[in-house]
Amino acid sequence: MTEQAKIGIIGGSGLYKMEALTDIEEVQIETPFGSPSDALIMGTLEGTRVAFLARHGRNHTLMPSELPFRANIYAMKSVGVEYLISASAVGSLKEAAKPLDMVVPDQFIDRTKNRVSTFFGDGIVAHISFGDPVCSALAKAIADAVSSLDLPDVSLHQGGTYVCMEGPAFSTKAESNLYRSWDATVIGMTNLPEAKLAREAEIAYATLALVTDYDCWHPDHDSVTVEMVIGNLMKNAKNAQDVIRAAVRILATEAPKSEAHDALKYAIITPLDKAPQATLDKLGLLLKKYR
Repeated sequence: MTEQAKIGIIGGSGLYKMEALTDIEEVQIETPFGSPSDALIMGTLEGTRVAFLARHGRNHTLMPSELPFRANIYAMKSVGVEYLISASAVGSLKEAAKPLDMVVPDQFIDRTKNRVSTFFGDGIVAHISFGDPVCSALAKAIADAVSSLDLPDVSLHQGGTYVCMEGPAFSTKAESNLYRSWDATVIGMTNLPEAKLAREAEIAYATLALVTDYDCWHPDHDSVTVEMVIGNLMKNAKNAQDVIRAAVRILATEAPKSEAHDALKYAIITPLDKAPQATLDKLGLLLKKYR
């Protein structure tokens, strides 16, 4: 039987491994939706077994639109993950959220267009509730973890809206200013459909958004260099690892109940005794407690 872990971590740009992990085991998982972005790294962090996945692959070989989102979330579910921390590099849409700051968003705007956002279909229909797309209990644990640390040059912004764009090109200035008019806080390319799929898999999900620079709306954006962004990525990765360690300590001490853990209870519309057997088999991991 594959080793189990209740806490999962998906590392984004710049965070391709967790330095503090010990007792590491690489686990190759095949899912009904193909292979994940990389092997799951099972290891011990702060005395707790966790599962880590490099979102873009350990050598950053996958573009945002190429990410196997369903396989990634299914793989996390298959090793028992109940709480999923997403660490993600973002651009800032607000002056107050400066480079190196951390944002724990509570809302998303989906601007993607080339991604499959559900496990369902092929004879089984489900409509999850997604009005509050982030698990508030997990988001609080992450925010408390940030607050517990002395991180120089870092301010915490608790709450806010993450715009998820398709990419790989960045925004035009017109788009950037449109998102600002919507009162959005940060912009990235990866957290949707990740958050939707996690909810369908009944996994509590929250984002630790790591600001690398201001989006192109900012008058100083043209002076930003690749070297500056890479430097901020590396600093963010170090800070993120410290925050994740603190969050794991909090979750290991008192894992909160999440509404996400019962997200499918009233979401499945199709009577499962009428559903195609092939689809039931494919989604067995997600449906087993409702059959």
